[in-house]
Amino acid sequence: MAETQLTTFWKDSKAINELLTGKGRNGHRGWLEQHIGTEAVRNLRTFFQTPASIAGMVILVVFGLIAILAPMLAPPLNAEVNPYQIPRDGFKAEPKPPMTEWKRNAPKDLPFWYGWFDIEQPTHVLGTTPGQWDIFYGIVWGTRTAFKTGVVITIAVSVIGVIIGTIAAYYGGAIDNVLMRIIDIFMTVPFIMAALVLSTVLAPRLGRTLAAPMIALISFGWMFYARLIRSNILSIKEKDYVIAARVLGVQDAKIMFRHIIPNAIYPTLVVASMDMGGYVLSFAAFSFLGIGADLSYADWGQLISFSRDWITSLDVYWYTVIYPGFALFLFVLAWNLLGDAIRDVMDPRLRKKK
Repeated sequence: MAETQLTTFWKDSKAINELLTGKGRNGHRGWLEQHIGTEAVRNLRTFFQTPASIAGMVILVVFGLIAILAPMLAPPLNAEVNPYQIPRDGFKAEPKPPMTEWKRNAPKDLPFWYGWFDIEQPTHVLGTTPGQWDIFYGIVWGTRTAFKTGVVITIAVSVIGVIIGTIAAYYGGAIDNVLMRIIDIFMTVPFIMAALVLSTVLAPRLGRTLAAPMIALISFGWMFYARLIRSNILSIKEKDYVIAARVLGVQDAKIMFRHIIPNAIYPTLVVASMDMGGYVLSFAAFSFLGIGADLSYADWGQLISFSRDWITSLDVYWYTVIYPGFALFLFVLAWNLLGDAIRDVMDPRLRKKK
C-alpha cells in the first residue's frame, strides 16, 4: 500500500515538473512554459522551491485568511458603526488574564469556533489590555489594518518613486539635476522624525484616522525608489531597442512605460516586497506614540500602546504585549522572507542553479 502511494506521488510529481519546467516525454516544452516563457517558468520554480518563500507565503496566507474571516472569528458588537472599534469590558486599569469571562458589554453573537473549545460564555480568549480592550479582537481586526496600511503605502511610494526616477533618468540634464537635488534635500532629514512631524501637523486637520500617518510615511518614503530605478534606467536607456524606438518617433511616455520601466522595475519590486513589513512596523510605532490610529481602533501598535504604563509588570501582564507584538513580528518576518526569495529569483548572481 505504501509503495503504491509513493509511486502515485512520484508520477504526480513528474507530471507537475513537466508542466512547470519543461520538457515532457517527447522533449516538448511544458504547457506553462509555452505560455509564459522559459525564463518565467524557471523563476517560478526557484521561487516555489525556496524555503524562505514557502515560509513567508504560508504565514501571509494565514494572515490573509484571518483578515478575510475577521467578522466570523471576532464578530463586531456594532458592525454598522465601525467594526474596527475594539470592544471593551469596562474601564478598569488592571488587565485581565486570558480566558476571563466578559462582565460588561458582552457580545451577543458567539464565534463559531467557541464550540471547538467548549466555551459557552463570552470570553476574553487572549485577555484584555489596561482599559479592558479585548486583545483577541484587536489582533484579528488589526490584521486588516496591517494589510491596508502596508499595501497602500508601499504601492504609493513605489509609484511616486518610479515615475520621478524614470523622468529624471530618461530626460537627464537640468531635469535630472533638479529632481536629484530635491531628493537629496528630502533624504537629509531622518525618515522617521520627518514623518512623525508631518503626521503630527496633519492629524488636527485630517482627524485621528489612518490618513495622517499614511500620508506622512508616503511623503518621505519614495526617494530611495526614485534613486534605485534611476540608476537602472541610466544604462537601459542606451540599449539598442530604446534608441530604435526614439529613431522611429515613438512617444517618450510610450518608450518609458512600455520599453524602459518593465526592464528596470525588478529591483524595485524586490525592495518594495521587503519594505512592506517595514511600513507596517513604522505605522505601528506611530500608533504606539499616539499619533497613528484613533483610540480604540484595531491596530497592533495601538494594543501595545495601551500597556505602556505596565511595562515594568510584564512578568505578570506579559500577554498585553506578547500577543500583539508576536503578530507584528510574524507579519514583518513574512514580508522579509518573501522579499529575500524574490531577490534570489530576480538577481542572476544569487539565483540558485537547479
